Amino acid sequence: MAPYEALYGRKCRLDAVDERRALGLDAVEEMVEIVRQIRARMKKAQDRQKSYADVQRTDLQFHAGDKVFLKVSPSKGITRFGVKGKLKPRFIRPYGILEGVGLVAYRLALPPSLGNVHNVFHASQLRIHVFDPKHVIRYEDVAVHPDLGYEEQPQMILDQKVQTSRNKSTAFVKIQRRNHGPEEATWELEDKMIELYPKLFP
Repeated sequence: MAPYEALYGRKCRLDAVDERRALGLDAVEEMVEIVRQIRARMKKAQDRQKSYADVQRTDLQFHAGDKVFLKVSPSKGITRFGVKGKLKPRFIRPYGILEGVGLVAYRLALPPSLGNVHNVFHASQLRIHVFDPKHVIRYEDVAVHPDLGYEEQPQMILDQKVQTSRNKSTAFVKIQRRNHGPEEATWELEDKMIELYPKLFP
């Protein structure tokens, strides 16, 4: 309903139209009914928007001992933890949860470098950290070249096969590389691998 219609009880028109205006008690009852309609329509619109938002919402619950990432991305010009710039990370390293404070807040074990920051955060500022061994790289074992590249050394042979096409047979080996799991193993030519890494073959 337009504000004009709510105030005067009729739709806004450009031409002059003679209309009788309710007086006294009738005017009060009419305005009360208009306010009731406005509130009902606002409630209906809010419920509709809430139903859209609830689909993307999940209840975040953490427990003592869990590891979580802490959100540090700035919002509305507010810079937190000295992190600023659109290319900076939105979350920083995982921290342990010490305890829950109320229903939606948690106390984190922050390092001394963040001693000036209050250690209680709302659940919306936290993201659960799921440990994955594949994400851990032993940097001391990786020789980095000047162009920031490195050579992936094969670690073991997981499988062998021979692929035949017409009159030609080609041997392949499934190689697992260092710092990678078995699910990331790749098939390579056996002759090429024997030439490059003879120690892998008995």
